[in-house]
Amino acid sequence: MGRTLFAVLAVLAFPISATQAEEPTKVRIETSMGDITLELDHGRAPATVENFLRYVNERHFDGTVVYRVVPGFVIQAGSFDADVHERPTHATIALEAANGLSNVRGAVAMARGDEPASATAEFFIDLADNPKLDHKPSDPGNHTGYAVFGHVSSGMDVVDKIAAVALGDRGPMPGAAPVEPVVIRKVSVLP
Repeated sequence: MGRTLFAVLAVLAFPISATQAEEPTKVRIETSMGDITLELDHGRAPATVENFLRYVNERHFDGTVVYRVVPGFVIQAGSFDADVHERPTHATIALEAANGLSNVRGAVAMARGDEPASATAEFFIDLADNPKLDHKPSDPGNHTGYAVFGHVSSGMDVVDKIAAVALGDRGPMPGAAPVEPVVIRKVSVLP
């Protein structure tokens, strides 16, 4: 009884915000080279996380490949299979790059086209600190940078193995596609 009363008083004295109380969502990416676990940041990138989870829940990523490897920069995946067929995606989402998160080694961010609000399902993992991909302080809106929405919590060794594979031209980005496809077998939310 005494401990329960103490716990209640502690919560009343030091309230926890909803984002502090919410456990981060973890997602496992099972690849042909090993597993990568991501921890997603709902608090700072809510729309981007929800977009990514929508694709996870629809099994969009299952059977796709890591189609872009730039050693010392990023690995990228999302919608292409080993035969370079692109899967259909949903509408683009608003850019959430002005969220205080940075493209540091192990960060996961949404890839996009030239327009700020052009991201769909393509994502990348930073292999190094890439501050040039961050939101620019001179941008008062959300028009620059790439939206970081989480980080690798385990499996960075797998990411590094993928970054070291032989590269060729079979992919949407010539010279950056793994010669031996790195297959994303399954992506799932962890309990």
